Amino acid sequence: MPYPTAAAPRFDGSACPPPPQAPGDLDPRALRTLLGSYPTGVAIVTTRASGGRRVGLTINSFASLSLDPPLVLWSLGNHSPSLGIFRDSRHFAIHVLARDQQALARRFADPSVRDKFEGVATHDTPEGVPLIDGALTALVCAHDRCCDAGDHLLLIGRIVGTRQCGGTPLVFHAGRYAALAPA
Repeated sequence: MPYPTAAAPRFDGSACPPPPQAPGDLDPRALRTLLGSYPTGVAIVTTRASGGRRVGLTINSFASLSLDPPLVLWSLGNHSPSLGIFRDSRHFAIHVLARDQQALARRFADPSVRDKFEGVATHDTPEGVPLIDGALTALVCAHDRCCDAGDHLLLIGRIVGTRQCGGTPLVFHAGRYAALAPA
C-alpha cells in the first residue's frame, strides 16, 4: 500500500509534512535521522577479552526478549573492532546509565580512547565481568547466542545477576543526550 503524499493531521490538529520519499528509497543517513526521533536509553556493555583486558562500549538500545528464561537482546555493528570479543565472550554486563553519566557515555563511545576504563570506578563480578559503579541498573548476562542481522550482530544474553540503584536515566534523542524531566 502506498504511503500518503499529502500532509496528515496530528492529534493536536496541526499538519504533519508528507513523507519525503517512499521507504524503499531511503538512504542510510535519512533513515538514521528518522530513527533518531525515537528516544532511547543509554547503556554501556562490558566484558573481558580472552587475555583479561576489559572491553566496553556505549549502546543506545537493548531490549527485554523474554522473562522466562530471562533474556535480553542488543546489537553491535559488523564494523566494530570489539565485535569478535563480544561474539566470543562467555559473559557481558549491560549498564543503564544515569543522567549525570553523559561524560562516561561519551568516553565509552569514543574510538580514540585507548583505555575506556582508566579512572572509572569498577569492580568485577564472580563471572569476571567489570561492573561500572554508579549505573542505574546492571544486568550480568551469560552469552546465550548471537546471529547476523543485516549490518549488525544480534547478541542475546541470559540474565544471571542484577544490581539496581535509584535515579533518573540518561536518554538519547535526535542525536543528543538528554534527561527525563522529573515526574
